[in-house]
Amino acid sequence: MEFQDRMLKCVDCGEDFVFTAGEQLFFHDKQFKNLPKRCKSCKQKRASTQGGSQAFVKQETTAICASCGKETTLPFRPTQGRPVYCRECFGQHRGPARAIS
Repeated sequence: MEFQDRMLKCVDCGEDFVFTAGEQLFFHDKQFKNLPKRCKSCKQKRASTQGGSQAFVKQETTAICASCGKETTLPFRPTQGRPVYCRECFGQHRGPARAIS
């Protein structure tokens, strides 16, 4: 399926904005049914005034690496009782990839 750039009208500011072919392909792949309603700047304003969506908030947790003792940041809250590794040590402790049977 071939997509072409489309002009849409923002429901907030009334300005025209481009719904690019790449964005349309993304919407198609994700099986989104509705077209975007807001231009990029209105979408950002809306997210900032509403405190943003939880999906846009990046949670970072500071932890100590269980292997080398270096302080590292994690993009998640670690589960209690499980070791946490820094980026360098994680690759060493991960081992070879296993095939799923």
